[in-house]
Amino acid sequence: MSCSFDKYIKHWDTETGKCISFIQHSDIPYSVKIHPDLDKQNIILAACADKKIMQWDLRSGQMIQEYNQHLDAVNSITFFDNNKKFVSSSDDKTLRVWEYDIPVTAKYIADPSMHSMPQSALHPDGDFIAFQSMNNQIVLYNVAHGKFQERKKKFVGHSSAGYSCQLGFSPDGKYLISGDSRGHLAVWDWRNGQLAKKLHGHSQVCIGVEWHPQEQSKVATCSWDGTIKLWD
Repeated sequence: MSCSFDKYIKHWDTETGKCISFIQHSDIPYSVKIHPDLDKQNIILAACADKKIMQWDLRSGQMIQEYNQHLDAVNSITFFDNNKKFVSSSDDKTLRVWEYDIPVTAKYIADPSMHSMPQSALHPDGDFIAFQSMNNQIVLYNVAHGKFQERKKKFVGHSSAGYSCQLGFSPDGKYLISGDSRGHLAVWDWRNGQLAKKLHGHSQVCIGVEWHPQEQSKVATCSWDGTIKLWD
């Protein structure tokens, strides 16, 4: 799946590289997620600039659900609780928890200290979701026990304010990674929150990071400087 500023969501064949189908929305889809369950791979959810989360069925190309309670552009969608729920972040500086396929907010999280959080990632154990906060921090929420922010653990040392820098976890959950605005790849120890490494590899914003799912010592990064790099 891919999304673009021309308001299209495109569905691609990974073997041939051909676009199979596309869906056009009334505003820009910032993030698109395929439902993680194997029997729901035809379902996609898109976080959109018009304050909505749209749910489509790829087989029919029809919109089948609309989640419309945010007050500003929606940035990220993260499934949790064995994919029965998902949490969304927005430029309205709130988080909303939804039960899948029910368009009413199940939990609303907001406080005056919160910033916009454009990127998120679920820890492999399923208990925590990390959010890239626009105040140069990565903050945690405990979703296993329905708690609010885990204030005792924050990940700092990178520069992300003003940018939607991707973050992610190593497959074993021992490390958290993020790009930053100065072209760095930042690596933290999940257990103690300490910055383990900060690698400079790009001349512009390091906007995307991805841990290799099989070769767990390798990380790929991409940047506004037009390069993609593989780290070991």
